[in-house]
Parts: sequence; C-alpha cells; structure tokens
Amino acid sequence: MKYAIIIPDGCADESIEGLGGMTPLQAAHLPNMDRLAASGRVGLSNNTPAHLPAGSEVANLCLLGYDPDTYFTGRAPLEAAAQGIELAPGDWAVRCNLVTVRDQIMVDFTADHVSTAEATELLASAQEFLVDRSSPAELFGILPEQLRFIPGVSYRNLLIFRGKPGAAAPFSRYTRTRAPHDLTDLPVDHDYPRGPGSDLLVSLMERSCDLFREHPVNTRRVSHGHSPATNLWLWGLGEAPKLPSFESRFGIRGAMITAVDLLRGIAALIQWPRIEVPGATGYLDTDYDAKGRYAVDALDHYDLVCVHIEAPDEASHEGRPDAKIESLQRIDEAIVGPIVRKLETFGEYRVLVSPDHPTPCSTKKHSHGNVPFLMAGSGIAPDGQNAYDEANAAASGWKFDKGWDLIGQFVG
Repeated sequence: MKYAIIIPDGCADESIEGLGGMTPLQAAHLPNMDRLAASGRVGLSNNTPAHLPAGSEVANLCLLGYDPDTYFTGRAPLEAAAQGIELAPGDWAVRCNLVTVRDQIMVDFTADHVSTAEATELLASAQEFLVDRSSPAELFGILPEQLRFIPGVSYRNLLIFRGKPGAAAPFSRYTRTRAPHDLTDLPVDHDYPRGPGSDLLVSLMERSCDLFREHPVNTRRVSHGHSPATNLWLWGLGEAPKLPSFESRFGIRGAMITAVDLLRGIAALIQWPRIEVPGATGYLDTDYDAKGRYAVDALDHYDLVCVHIEAPDEASHEGRPDAKIESLQRIDEAIVGPIVRKLETFGEYRVLVSPDHPTPCSTKKHSHGNVPFLMAGSGIAPDGQNAYDEANAAASGWKFDKGWDLIGQFVG
C-alpha cells in the first residue's frame, strides 16, 4: 500500500460575499480533488482543541496523529528541531518574528516578507547589542551566553535559551505569548508576553525598536519601497517535545515535503526524512510543479509521502480570496493530479487531502473549528458526496472531534 497526505495549509474558510456566498474551496475549479471526493469520502475533523492555540503547530500534530495534550510543548521547539538544534533539559526555544508595528498596530507579521539575508543581518545586530553587550542585570539575571538568536527563513527565526545545571529556567508553562499572525491589523498593546520570564521577552522586544529604527537594513528597505522590520516579536516558546516515530506507531515509512520549518521540525521529530524542493518558498510564488514532481519521485522510495503547501494560508493572512483560489487550483493541477496518477500505478493506495486549521480571509488569522478532509483509494467506499468543500464535508456526517484519530482511519 502506498499513501499520500496533501496539506493545503489553512484552506478551510467561510462563505465570502465577494464570491457569491461561496468559500474559496467552492469557488475554485478543482477537478482532481472533486474526482477523489466522488470516488471516496469527505468529512470533518477538528485539529484545533479549544484550549490550545489555533495554529499550525497544534493542528499539524493532530493531523499527523499526535494528541497535542500529550506531545505539544510549544511552537518554537518544533522549529528548533528543523534546524537540528537539540534542547537539553532546562533549555527553551522561543519563536522570533521580524514584524512591522506602527502606532502599536500589527501592520505586517512578516515585515513585508523580509529576506533571509536581511533577517540574518538584523538578528546579528540583536545578538550583539541586545544580548552580548548587556549585563546580567539588563537581562533580568540571565547571562548573555545563555541567549542566542538563530536565523531561520525570512521573518521566521528563533531565540534559544540555554539553562544552567541546578538553576531554574525563567519561563514556565504559565508564560503566555501571542502569535503575531493573529494580530494582523489589530492593536498589540495588551498582547505582549505575560507571566514567568515575560519581563525579559518584553525588554528584548522593546529594545529592538530603538536598535532597528535606523538600522542599515531598514534604511535600504524603505529606500526600495518596502516596509521596515520595526522590531522583534517573541512568542511560541517551549521545551523539547518527545514524539515517538511515525513508523513505530503505524509501521509506515514516511517522508515530508515542505518549505516551512515548523513542518520540517515535526518531520525530524517523528523521524521522517525531509525532501528539499528547489523553488519551494512557503509563499504564493512557490514552485507547485516542482513539489508535485518531487512527491511523485519520492513515492518510489517511501510508503507515505506528505506534501505541505503554505500558500493558501498566506493568501488568507493577506485577506486575498482571489490568491487563495489560485493557489488551490495550482495545488489541484500540479500536486494532487500527478500524485494520484502515480499512486494508481501501484494498485493499492490511499490519499488524504486536508488542511490543518481554518484561516478565514475575513479575519486574516487562524481559527479554531472543523476542517474538511477527503480520503480516497483502496478500501474507501464512496459516500455520495461529489465535491471537496466545507458544505459537502459537513453533509457527509463523517466527523472526527479528535483530529488525531483521523490518521488511524487513513492508514488502518
């Protein structure tokens, strides 16, 4: 049996007046997904428990079969794993966005998609002036050598805290932070970190404003018509998670294709190789065709290939239904179609298409709630629904209130 999981991130949405009351899934032309829906089954799953963040970190763990109440410790540790950063007991990883805030409004949680090179330069300055040249008193008792900013991709970066033997970490599970992508166009005054260790995080965030204001990177960006990276936004912190391998749980060798460190990190932790695809950007301009080609090739070598596509989520964060529809159509044409044609050559196969969480274009942020999935292939009897969208999934009556139970049905 061969398996494929395709994750069009954040594609679940609400009806949109400008689309005649349809959702982007309903408005998009998706012949391959609709054909799968007609030959298989559609349904709903809840990957975002109400008491946990409605973000990709929780939702993708659920989608891949891991109960977040057991395995989730925070978003940043998952991204640290993507970079091969090992967290010892007492160590913490903190997600570090470069953002654009004006008059205490979160204008852009990506700092106008700051480049990786620019981010690396800004973080080097943050390391030197906010940490290395600071006294322990300025760092609230933390030694400078315990803190390191780690560049990632574009606006997605990390801050690593290294604990000392016998010393308590400044943070705890009661430290509260807010994801910047949930604050788009909203005031941030009341959303700075709170709880244990928050004084350190808030201080670094506030001091970065002065450091970045006249920084050469921002001077160049503004001169070229781009928004500046006004400051650091620290959030999503946590200690190292312990996830059993996917193969030890399900007896299936998997591999991951993604352009996002969060998914790379989850893959590393569940012991899936990560297949890097040239031209995969994690944005609307990603190379859909290349992702499809690499997935098709990978099916010759692995039992299961998971392809994650960030583009629909990015379109939602920008409030652009048209771009979301375009990304879904490209996923259908360049990824779903070729993968299914390849699967059919093996005879026995199953395919699962599902977003991780909803991201409505109207709010531009992740939300709790059910997402539609489709499952087709060997042993999956049709249920009479003929299209893949939110309404057909709801009408089917097939529902997983605990999203992490879905994968067992898929590979069982």
